[in-house]
Amino acid sequence: MYIVESYAVAVILTVITMLCWGSWANTQKLAAKTWRFELFYWDYVLGILLFSLILGHTLGSSGSQGVGFTESLRQASWTSFFGALAGGVIFNLANILIVAAIAIAGMSVAFPIGIGIALVLGVIINYIAKPQGDALLLFSGVALVSLAIVIDALAYGKKAAQAHKIPAKGIVVSIVGGVLMALFYRFVAASMATNQVSPEVGMLTPYAAVFIFSLGVLISNFLFNTILMRKPFEGSPVTYSQYFRGSLKEHLTGIAGGMIWCVGMSLSILAANKAGFAISYGLGQGATLIAALWGVFIWKEFKNAPKKVNTLLAMMFVLFVARLGLIILAGS
Repeated sequence: MYIVESYAVAVILTVITMLCWGSWANTQKLAAKTWRFELFYWDYVLGILLFSLILGHTLGSSGSQGVGFTESLRQASWTSFFGALAGGVIFNLANILIVAAIAIAGMSVAFPIGIGIALVLGVIINYIAKPQGDALLLFSGVALVSLAIVIDALAYGKKAAQAHKIPAKGIVVSIVGGVLMALFYRFVAASMATNQVSPEVGMLTPYAAVFIFSLGVLISNFLFNTILMRKPFEGSPVTYSQYFRGSLKEHLTGIAGGMIWCVGMSLSILAANKAGFAISYGLGQGATLIAALWGVFIWKEFKNAPKKVNTLLAMMFVLFVARLGLIILAGS
């Protein structure tokens, strides 16, 4: 299997993770014109599973180092299996809430708040579990992103005040989703071998861990998303028959979104071999900046906002970029 062997390569992979995690939600925005996100989400989950299988049978099964994808699955202990599976279940609940928040409050709001909270808590949790990198630089970066989240909230508050409507539900859903999102990565990390070249018996390779994680996402979706279809956050209930009546374009859009997200997840897990889980997760969650850029410049979610809002948004972007630099230095 392919193994990351240098910190520079690990940083490049986490930057790609950041781009993927910050961009996949554009597929949901595109589909939302004709397709409810509860229906979109089924294809998104299938896209995650599909890419995990493709990666496992390509990079996860090639080369002479480590253990192959199929062999890793065969020898996995129940503890490792259920750890990665639990990570998928927790992620799915968190992600459904954040996707719901995007539909309610917009990408430039839901992502910075939800994923920003996930970044702060996630880095702390993963660093405590496995300290790696300069703690001062790492947590200085976390402090900057915390400030950026506050600034984003202020910018949104000014915009919402102008529109005389503040969807508090979107903010609350973002916060709950962010707290849950901070937890899933540690479960997946704990299921993986610490030595990828000679994995400990019963522990998973990154490729096998991502696949079992994706199974957890799929299995839990029958519960979480079914509930959401019947009692949606916004709009009337939807049915499975509506899903099967969807067009090929609508289904492929959701699958593409899931595959894009899973590219990011897979590269983040692979990069952790050299960067450490806290740094790999922290860099990948620079997705907050990417999503905010999409929301502001492409989807025009702050169009016609007061001039003070643009100043606040600029400050937020500068803080996020500074945060990324500090986290990269922390690992070097």
